[in-house]
Amino acid sequence: MAEVRLQKVVKRYGNLEIVHGIDLDIAHNEFVVLVGPSGCGKSTTLRMVAGLEEISGGTISIGDRVVNDLPPRSRNISMVFQSYALYPHMTVKENLGFGLKIAKAPEAEIEKRVAEAAEILGLGPYLDRLPANLSGGQRQRVAMGRAIVRNPDVFLFDEPLSNLDAKLRGQMRVEIKKLHQRVKTTVIYVTHDQVEAMTLADRIVIMRDGNVEQVGTPSEVFEKPVNTFVAGFIGSPPMNQLDAVVADGGARLGDGTVVPLPEGLAVTAGQEVVVGFRPESFAPKGHALHDESRTVNLRRPVLIAEPLGTETILFTELGGKEVQGKMLNPRHVASGEVLDFTLDLTRLHVFDKASGKSLRA
Repeated sequence: MAEVRLQKVVKRYGNLEIVHGIDLDIAHNEFVVLVGPSGCGKSTTLRMVAGLEEISGGTISIGDRVVNDLPPRSRNISMVFQSYALYPHMTVKENLGFGLKIAKAPEAEIEKRVAEAAEILGLGPYLDRLPANLSGGQRQRVAMGRAIVRNPDVFLFDEPLSNLDAKLRGQMRVEIKKLHQRVKTTVIYVTHDQVEAMTLADRIVIMRDGNVEQVGTPSEVFEKPVNTFVAGFIGSPPMNQLDAVVADGGARLGDGTVVPLPEGLAVTAGQEVVVGFRPESFAPKGHALHDESRTVNLRRPVLIAEPLGTETILFTELGGKEVQGKMLNPRHVASGEVLDFTLDLTRLHVFDKASGKSLRA
């Protein structure tokens, strides 16, 4: 079993603390994604698990062993890097088997494991090629294959798709998901791309400034963000967030529009809040997924329309701020056209402005 546990893990460089005592339990065979903006501490955390960075405080356990003082080679982990890190003078087959060769594994065992990895990743036709003769996606598969042959307890991925174009990233996400289903090993994956996080993860760990903001399944962090940071980071397009004041039985926006608040919300008159709603919850009448009987109608002019085939992103203004909505089964919409938008009140999010924390359970 390859559970990974981080307890009060801290990382300092001199007097600068960049990871602030994080706690995280990762179950055997779980696919966990660390996501957050650049500089949030996610790659540093991954490198501490790998043993490439010393920890400044706390404990890291893999299985039943505390690995704080173990070198990387003794942790039975495999790491896939952004840069592939392939040996340019070695063939694909030699790259795949090199780690086992250094570990003095029997030749028959090396052949067997390399063949298995090549079959899993579709690398059979390329075994005699050098990395220079491979595409970016093929090189990344070789890097993953080199990790597979070691039969590690834990796979660590550090932004492995960052160097690929959008189409290849989509293809490689599928490859990585298939790999996890076949190999059934614990995976810790780092990315700044929330789409990667949402599509790959069993659970997502959202980090900011060296702290963990929220841990949950993709649906949990999308449907129930704990604060305005998570709400704005997860989702594409991001959640609309408007400043408001509790008044007149609802939340009064900057332009005087009053949005009804959910029942039972612990707010007081005059309290400053942030009202949040996702673009798919704000749609022209007749072009929404939500039940339009549980909405508020808002007549607004369209500033810009972005047609995307099956849907169109519409930009308008509400509360003195630009917001985005989604039009399903779209038709042509001209800039300046006035539409009746429906706002789904069942999916309204309300946050305390001062703390940023969600006020909904």
